[in-house]
Amino acid sequence: MWTSDRMSNAKNWFGLGMSLYFWGLMDLTTLVLSGNARPLTKSQEDNLSDKLLLHQRMKRSWVWNQFFVLEEYTGTDPLYVGKLHSDMDRGDGSIKYILSGEGAGIVFTIDDTTGDIHAIQRLDREERSQYTLRAQALDRRSGRPMEPESEFIIKIQDINDNEPKFLDGPYVASVPEMSPVGTSVIQVTATDADDPTYGNSARVVYSILQGQPYFSVDSRTGLIRTALMNMDREAKDYYEVIIQAKDMGGQLGGLAGTTTVNITLSDVNDNPPRFPQKHYQMSVLESAPVSSTVGRVVAKDLDEGINAEMKYSFVDGDGLDVFDINTDPNYQVGIITVRKPLSFESKKSYTLKVEGTNPHLEMRFLNLGPFRDTTTVHISVEDVDEPPMFEPSFYFMEVPEDVEIGTTIQIISARDPDLTNNSIRYSIDRSSDPGRFFYVDVARGALMTARPLDREDISWHNITVLAVELNNPSKVGSVSVTVKVLDVNDNAPQFSRFYEAFVCENAKAGQLIQTVSAVDQDDPQEGQHFFYSLAPEAANNPNFTLRDNQDNTAWILTRRSGFRQHEQNTFYLPILITDNGRPMLSSTGTLTVHVCSCGDDGVVMSCNAEAYVLPVSLSRGALIAILACIFVLLVLVLLILSMRRHRKQPYIIDEEENIHENIVRYDDEGGGEEDTEAFDIAAMWNPREAQVVVKSRQDMLPEIESLSRYVSQTCMMDNNVHSYVLAKLYEADMDLWAPPFDSLQTYMFEGNGSVAESLSSLESVTTDSDQSYDYLTDWGPRFKKLAEMYGVTEGNGALW
Repeated sequence: MWTSDRMSNAKNWFGLGMSLYFWGLMDLTTLVLSGNARPLTKSQEDNLSDKLLLHQRMKRSWVWNQFFVLEEYTGTDPLYVGKLHSDMDRGDGSIKYILSGEGAGIVFTIDDTTGDIHAIQRLDREERSQYTLRAQALDRRSGRPMEPESEFIIKIQDINDNEPKFLDGPYVASVPEMSPVGTSVIQVTATDADDPTYGNSARVVYSILQGQPYFSVDSRTGLIRTALMNMDREAKDYYEVIIQAKDMGGQLGGLAGTTTVNITLSDVNDNPPRFPQKHYQMSVLESAPVSSTVGRVVAKDLDEGINAEMKYSFVDGDGLDVFDINTDPNYQVGIITVRKPLSFESKKSYTLKVEGTNPHLEMRFLNLGPFRDTTTVHISVEDVDEPPMFEPSFYFMEVPEDVEIGTTIQIISARDPDLTNNSIRYSIDRSSDPGRFFYVDVARGALMTARPLDREDISWHNITVLAVELNNPSKVGSVSVTVKVLDVNDNAPQFSRFYEAFVCENAKAGQLIQTVSAVDQDDPQEGQHFFYSLAPEAANNPNFTLRDNQDNTAWILTRRSGFRQHEQNTFYLPILITDNGRPMLSSTGTLTVHVCSCGDDGVVMSCNAEAYVLPVSLSRGALIAILACIFVLLVLVLLILSMRRHRKQPYIIDEEENIHENIVRYDDEGGGEEDTEAFDIAAMWNPREAQVVVKSRQDMLPEIESLSRYVSQTCMMDNNVHSYVLAKLYEADMDLWAPPFDSLQTYMFEGNGSVAESLSSLESVTTDSDQSYDYLTDWGPRFKKLAEMYGVTEGNGALW
């Protein structure tokens, strides 16, 4: 440790020595920067003065150019950097030194009298390696520059204060298993922030701290290699390797950094497949459909990915054509499926030899053994109760359409495929034979006709015959039976349409008037051929003759000329049509020939068909006239009906009419003429008709409940009209057979608060002569109509 005196002395010597070194005045090696530094002797000072005088003729009088300072100074006093001095400085304080540039006044300070430079902050070379400053010497009194401004550099000298760092760590790498020793895995790189050009602070050396003896690292390059042979992924597939990087060339005292390298062994195909079972026992129902799964086999392979892919196949056995095996690519298992239908009665078991192989091989591992393995699979076929089977599986037959009912067409045969050989019963699926043309014998399976067949109606029958086990009706077999109905000549030929010919009065002999053709519903194998001739009764017809064209058509020709419409306007010519079937059938068709008057060009002008043409030839004017007459009649009828509907009824009341038939309900006073509801009381004239009904109505309630509920069921009729009306109202409410929506109203409370008091007739006197209605005229316009009806007129007395 330096004392403060020694540190101050060393700083002075270091600054002076650095200045002299860069000016070539002394060797840097003569500077002593240790605790043993001592002052110069007298002879050394004289020698130094002589050397300084030799350089007084330089362009600049500055005794400095560049300074060095160590980084990371941790002392409490400012760090001495160097000294500025001008040859004009006589030591009397007349020169003032000024420092400017990078870090001036903040990082570096200068004594303006002595020119000593100090660092007042901690310096870090990794943040900044040098500072460029400017210095100037001024006359303290006048401020005049004594020297031109000059630039100098302060460089930060490096120390080993940064450890190596792996900027890309942690690392992930992979290497194939079973790799040879020295196989490259990955290269790691550490960086040191110290100055690589100064000392060994940035010279890094790599070493492995964890991961031996499996891996090694190159101390100079950081390349990691395998160090152990035959590393097996199936034994251990993951390694965590720790690499150290140390500076100072790995010497003691250097700084170090570490990183982790995660190394995984990738798989290679170095393990052959092996079946964990040498024998598999499986079973399958004989009713299993084709492509259904029987079972699965699997060969274990310790490898993974493409190296664990398997391919399964049959290499031997007695069921190579009955079963298939396929590889499931997702689970690498062999799936055995049914290839052909099975039969317990034919073969009860099968033995197969299955081989599993790796399709992707590596030649360098073939010495580890064959990459294939075999196992034996024993498959048992289980019996099931199968439905009856038909032999053959399809029937086709031809039947003539004139076959007799009950004729056996074919014996349909089925058998029970099981060993029990149960009895079988036959039937027809009626959905396939809705017309019930066929019948099958229940026990023998004989297919017979049940109805007459008609090829012209149905030429093909597709029916389904069912076979059911007698002991197990749920087991049903079926077979398709196609019956073709063969044609028999049972239909006579007929004209293809209705023929009607016209002959002109001026026709000549041998003139063609009609071509006829025929159709036949039969379909002979050699095709249809018709023969035409006149019927025997018309064989000697003097008017017309027939010519057979031998192409299923015939011409009708005139035999003479001179036809006269007024003599005979219609001729009927019978024609005999015969087919070529066996037996031959024939029919007679009649051709109607009309005699017409024609023009010179042969166009028909008039004949007996004119009646059919006339309605079509009506003129447009005649049709319009007929429609106009019909329209006028309709308008007149509608007008008459409308006048009758709007005819008004007279206001004068017939004196003979019974005015007491209706009792009208008025919703408000005065507007009685607007009332529309009424109740027919024709049945009230005989009080004896009132009877008590024990069963109440459900379709309507009494309109005046407050009155009807107080009337007893055994209501006695008296001369009081009020009691009588209530009794009839109760009777109507309780009558189930009364017309709906009828009503009976009472006005005993109507008129309360009115000047006229109540208008109800229940409080009226017994005779009209005792009542005067003259006061109605004083009630105003609203009662004008009522005053006219009940008032007194001059000379006529009472109106009512």
